[in-house]
Amino acid sequence: MFQTTCDTTQPPVPGIAHPEGVTADEFRAALARLAAGVVLVTAHDPDDGPRGEDVGMTATAFVSVSLEPPLVLVSVRNDSRMDDLLARVDRWAVSVLAEGQRQTAGRFAMKGRVSDRLLFADIPWERGAASGAPLVGGALATLECRTEQRVPAGDHTLVIGRVLTAHAPDSEDGPLTYFRGRYRHLS
Repeated sequence: MFQTTCDTTQPPVPGIAHPEGVTADEFRAALARLAAGVVLVTAHDPDDGPRGEDVGMTATAFVSVSLEPPLVLVSVRNDSRMDDLLARVDRWAVSVLAEGQRQTAGRFAMKGRVSDRLLFADIPWERGAASGAPLVGGALATLECRTEQRVPAGDHTLVIGRVLTAHAPDSEDGPLTYFRGRYRHLS
């Protein structure tokens, strides 16, 4: 009988199957068919510069976990700036993006950027009273959260947060969604 071992510290090679049989490309293609809402996760880093710095990350892996108590979950890539920041600060915010906020989603999805300061410069936002994090103007809803738990999960960390504030302004806009690798409008 042939037995293989897998070094789980190395990222999967796109065309090579995991020990369980699915390749990274197959997995990515299958899950690209799951439509997801798009959110901007934000936090304030008080240790970056004299006044700190605001940090943002576009996410589609965001879900409601519990009504009692009110909990949400966001998945953040290990060793990303947001992962490092949420390991140090326990307050953060989520803005549920509207269909007209595609550019906001795109700018905060860029990898390898040095600073987020310029990314916030020309979008309307206000600082959340409970989290100190930016809440994006025009969002369909905003939530401010306190981290309750961090769960390692492969190459990501699942951050579970207790919702401290939730606002859903009146809006006729639809949600920004992500499907088959692109931002979409619901029709």
